[in-house]
Amino acid sequence: MRFETKAIRIGEEPDIENGSGDVVSPIHLSTTFARKRVDMLPGGYEYSRTANPTRDALERKLAALEDARFGLAFSSGMATETTALLALLRSGDHVIAFDDLYGGTKRLFRTFGRNFGVDFTYVDARDPDEVASAVKDNTRMIWLETPTNPLMKMCDIEEISEIAHDKGIIVAVDNTFATPYFQNPLKLGADIVVHSTTKYINGHSDSVGGAIMLSDEEMHERLRFHQNSSGAILSPFDSYMTLRGIKTLAVRMREHERNAMRIAEYLESHPKVRRVYYPGLESHPQHGLAKKQMSGYGGMISFEIYDTVKDATKFAESLRLFSLAESLGGVESLIEIPALMTHSSVPEEERRHIGISDTLIRMSVGIENVEDLIEDIEGAMEAL
Repeated sequence: MRFETKAIRIGEEPDIENGSGDVVSPIHLSTTFARKRVDMLPGGYEYSRTANPTRDALERKLAALEDARFGLAFSSGMATETTALLALLRSGDHVIAFDDLYGGTKRLFRTFGRNFGVDFTYVDARDPDEVASAVKDNTRMIWLETPTNPLMKMCDIEEISEIAHDKGIIVAVDNTFATPYFQNPLKLGADIVVHSTTKYINGHSDSVGGAIMLSDEEMHERLRFHQNSSGAILSPFDSYMTLRGIKTLAVRMREHERNAMRIAEYLESHPKVRRVYYPGLESHPQHGLAKKQMSGYGGMISFEIYDTVKDATKFAESLRLFSLAESLGGVESLIEIPALMTHSSVPEEERRHIGISDTLIRMSVGIENVEDLIEDIEGAMEAL
């Protein structure tokens, strides 16, 4: 099956012979499941923290999206990352991470390193040689985002995976920005893919969740054990909401990208914009890599505005259709200032070293009419 068909059909096949023939997976709210005998589990279910029919349906669909053998659904994107670290690392291990990551991920890494004795080294993973140079004898994982949040930096997943696998290192890729529709890290050599399903996969800003997709059975068993033992599971209702959202993922992503390309081109030509970060633009320094490992460029744009943080704030607060809010990936357009919002937990010196200026604005382009969105941007520019 092709992507659009899998997104609709996998995990929700109607059971006409033995069931009610539901076309949409029901919400199984029961926390526990009765049995006739002590040694017999009806349908393999005993307690919803361990397994739940609605979550199982979602996990099958998630795996299919990334062409993986296994999918795991979590209560949030951060619960996903925490579980991956707890399940796959031990005290004394070393992790190489992209220097430009979501602020919450860096905050988690700082806390995890301090509390569990894991060492983190941040490198500019745009250059695979920097990744290779950072490898130590105790390196166990390489953690990547591509495109990164918020500077839209790219890294070569295939080349970095080859470097890692020569030394038995796990490669984890946060694929939230690109989505499985535009990029498949497992096909490029990564070992696990993580998502904040809150974002594009759900797509409607009404469910918080996370996911891991992978094909290695032993690694899956370790992750599944920690998912169950920690209880960081996605609820049946949120599983249902995410199942619903996935069905339109392909349609939404095509529209997100179409609108984002138009807006990126508009911003690039605007005299009040210093610089635009969007992989679909030929001016992006890694546009060639984006064309190589992605089938599309997504709906996220970052740009720097002239001149001060006061100007950036006034611009963001003057918009009518772009909601000033954190998060991303919903059908509605959102805008935020990373230095003041999503990445405020990253120390100022570190932000400047990475390239996150005070006037950087991150835009999640929705699927409204693009002409309305551009008119909204023009009005906010005129307010400066």
